[in-house]
Amino acid sequence: MYFGVQARLTIDGKMAYWEKEIRSLMGKAIHRYGLIQEGDRILVGVSGGKDSLSLLHLLHERSKRVPTHYELMPVYIDLGFDSGQAEILKRFFEMKGLAYHIEFTDIGIRANSSENRENPCFLCSWERRKRLFHLAHRFKCNKIALGHHKDDIIETLLLNIFYSGEVSTMVPLQSLFKGKITLIRPLALLEEKKIGKFARETGLPFGSSGCPSSGKTKRKVIKDLIEVLSKKDRRVKGNIFRALSNIKLDYTLIPVTLSKAKSLK
Repeated sequence: MYFGVQARLTIDGKMAYWEKEIRSLMGKAIHRYGLIQEGDRILVGVSGGKDSLSLLHLLHERSKRVPTHYELMPVYIDLGFDSGQAEILKRFFEMKGLAYHIEFTDIGIRANSSENRENPCFLCSWERRKRLFHLAHRFKCNKIALGHHKDDIIETLLLNIFYSGEVSTMVPLQSLFKGKITLIRPLALLEEKKIGKFARETGLPFGSSGCPSSGKTKRKVIKDLIEVLSKKDRRVKGNIFRALSNIKLDYTLIPVTLSKAKSLK
């Protein structure tokens, strides 16, 4: 299926348009935020979903046509739900000729246990992230690429405002451990809907993780809220995203002296 759909992608003009748009927006993010440099060794966190597989596919394809040399290493952390994704992804990685790592864990099982009913997603995400940091060090990767997109950034902003009382979100480039590892999010300018269409039309083998908490999270509440607001005004998502680069500190509750000091930096 993957090969057949991929072949049509280069023939059908409408499909080629989607590929071109996705490539362009990812390239724009890479250049705008300085995400990839010569000699980078990038661990790509692959969950088996449409976003991370699209990211891997696009970064791999891009590596063949740009002068900047970088290496990719996809890593899949199996959460223990017996989803069957490990074998599917193994074949996909091998088809692309990439060195890869698949790690079997019980992270998802523990996160969704009766002892952790309040916030399974937080524990699961935290444990996966720690595992990725460890593996990046083990495989000598200086960067970790994650498949978070524009919708994730918008939703995280509202999640943090509503449930944590702070104005913060995911960022496209984040240096950690005194610069030893850098998180990058090359899909930061792409909407989830467009990534989904791209993944389907490219024939990427994405699937479900089998997580019992899927669709029952605070993020889903925020996603539904944004959807309702967007039906009334389609500019809503774009305006929230632009607001992250248009903060008027003088009109916040930050003390005036601190506000002015930050504006001078």
